[in-house]
Amino acid sequence: MTRPYLLAATDSEPAKRFYDVIVIGSGIAGLTAAVGAARKWKVALISKSVLRDTTTFLAQGGIAAALSDQDSPQLHFEDTIRAGAGLCKEEAVNILVNEGPSRVRELTEICPRFDRAGGDLVLGAEGAHTVPRIAHAGGDATGSEVASALAQALETGSRVQVLEHEFVVDLLTNGGHCIGAISLNLKTGAFTLNFATATVLATGGSGQVYSLTTNPRVATGDGMAMAYRAGATIGDMEFVQFHPTGLYSGESPIFLITEALRGEGAYLLNHLGERFMVGVHPQAELGPRDVVVKEMVRQTQESGQEFIYLDATHLGCTMLKERFPTVYERLQEKGYDLCHDRIPVAPVCHYMMGGVVTDIWGRTTLPGLYASGEVACTGVHGANRLASNSLLEGLVFSDRIVRDLDKYISSMEEEVRRLHIDLPGPAREGNRAEDVAEGLKRLRKTMTANVGTVRNEEGLVRALNDLRDLHNSLKSPGADADEYELYNLLTVAIHIVKAALLRQESRGAHLREDFPEPDDENWKHHINFRLKSEERAAK
Repeated sequence: MTRPYLLAATDSEPAKRFYDVIVIGSGIAGLTAAVGAARKWKVALISKSVLRDTTTFLAQGGIAAALSDQDSPQLHFEDTIRAGAGLCKEEAVNILVNEGPSRVRELTEICPRFDRAGGDLVLGAEGAHTVPRIAHAGGDATGSEVASALAQALETGSRVQVLEHEFVVDLLTNGGHCIGAISLNLKTGAFTLNFATATVLATGGSGQVYSLTTNPRVATGDGMAMAYRAGATIGDMEFVQFHPTGLYSGESPIFLITEALRGEGAYLLNHLGERFMVGVHPQAELGPRDVVVKEMVRQTQESGQEFIYLDATHLGCTMLKERFPTVYERLQEKGYDLCHDRIPVAPVCHYMMGGVVTDIWGRTTLPGLYASGEVACTGVHGANRLASNSLLEGLVFSDRIVRDLDKYISSMEEEVRRLHIDLPGPAREGNRAEDVAEGLKRLRKTMTANVGTVRNEEGLVRALNDLRDLHNSLKSPGADADEYELYNLLTVAIHIVKAALLRQESRGAHLREDFPEPDDENWKHHINFRLKSEERAAK
């Protein structure tokens, strides 16, 4: 078996483990898939950090679903389609909004801390939603509450083997099928061949391609890159969502100030103290994220400043402290008082609409490989994700994956224990740590300067040339997690730039100043990438 493996071979024979299902990643998508699959199958969940070090854990706003009498799946469908700017896959969106309410109600039974009033769920408003439909837990701590509850269910009520601090380097393939993954134990330095009939990617996003992001340190695009190397299709890579209200600071990850705060009535103000979104969009501050970001960029360019202001001082301090305890406390730590100060904010890299292309059952183009959550491109988000649809997507499509696993695993008769795996060799020396660190800085600087909120051909060509030069300057990686992450980020970054260059229009989160309008005639379609078969067979 030959493949363009990223890993460096070792002198010792890797250990082997055998499962029915491997789940890679421990956010809401991975936890949901692992808990569900373990009802019938032998399952391993592999995380390169710890269970709670995920983007899910940081999510503040909540989960969108049609849960009230004034709402309906049809209304949710229409809002999602509208936000997606013409590129949502309607079949996938229909599944999301119709199966979503049941999945959220099931989740509330596992996670009892969803906020309620008189026994009913409290539903908040967020950008581009026509009615309040955001269920939240712990005020503005939905992600941590949900992740903790699912992790508890995983640890106490299932048969899942949890493997923390294991970096999945590559997927194993045989005969055009995915048969597991190779992992590196970050504590011992040992490689393991993890064989499985089915593998579920739930590795999250790739925000670390930019200098400033709301994503945690672990969001390095590993799943997208390894799936691409294995021969799976990736798509919609140009659509990177920048959240309007990241706290303006030089730190990364950036502290995100939840959109739910604007849902409760907070304003966006320019440097003259004006509400600049009034008249730009009918929902003003609650317009779609791409519309808000575009106007924020215009306002900062006019003022010569790098930020605008979020103002919640008129909302009442008691409400702010009760509804947004996490935001209030974190801003206090940063020297701001949410009750009395205007908070400086700026757009910041937040979410990847693109990823590993799947069908409505989470199946990728590589048999045996599934994907769910931010790593996947199910088509529900189109060119711009509707607020709080991300956690819902992980719930709904991981549930569908579990249902499809029963059919897929039962139909497979191959005995993977007899397979011989030809790993690359000999072991490689790799790159110096300082070269890897410098390469990561160069990559992020290039992406931030040229492939940010507003793009043009000159900057994109410059970025592509710089990323290719960086790639060519590096040696093949050794057995080192930092090197693997750099190579994965390079793979993701190059495909973001390639897709952004190809798409000569502005649509959703992809804004081209040299092509400022959407062009449905030529570009109302998706851009996909897949390695040629001869490249997939190359060592």
